[in-house]
Amino acid sequence: MLQSQFAQTPRLALADTVIDLKARKNLSWQDLTDGTGLSLAFVTAALLGQHPLPKEAADIVCGKLGLDEDASRLLQSVPLRGSFPSGVPTDPTMYRFYEMLQVYGSTLKALVHEQFGDGIISAINFKLDLKKVEDPDGGSRAVITLDGKYLPTKPF
Repeated sequence: MLQSQFAQTPRLALADTVIDLKARKNLSWQDLTDGTGLSLAFVTAALLGQHPLPKEAADIVCGKLGLDEDASRLLQSVPLRGSFPSGVPTDPTMYRFYEMLQVYGSTLKALVHEQFGDGIISAINFKLDLKKVEDPDGGSRAVITLDGKYLPTKPF
């Protein structure tokens, strides 16, 4: 039976353990994802405490990390989501995403409503992808794809 978490503490503690073991075993997020049948972004988010993993995927990841059955069960539970416990993020990378929404949030809202109507873009029926590409002017660029299902507002 699917279980639900009502505090972030257990999953965050497990995330700390995962990060420590990942480093000790010199594994990448992709290494941990391989064999699960799930996307890199989803498994990474799950291991950082933001999604539950199906039992098979949780067991595969726990096997790679040397984690026990209790850890696998915890990875299968629905977490209390959210990775900004103190409001505005202070980590520079996370803050840049926050800043992007501060700058472009109203633009995205206006364009979504103009092109789709009144509604939202789902973060549940959702896919995320990150690709590194070379910048013709030198260096690298990040191409981030946020692919969410549009859900219209339904009057009642």
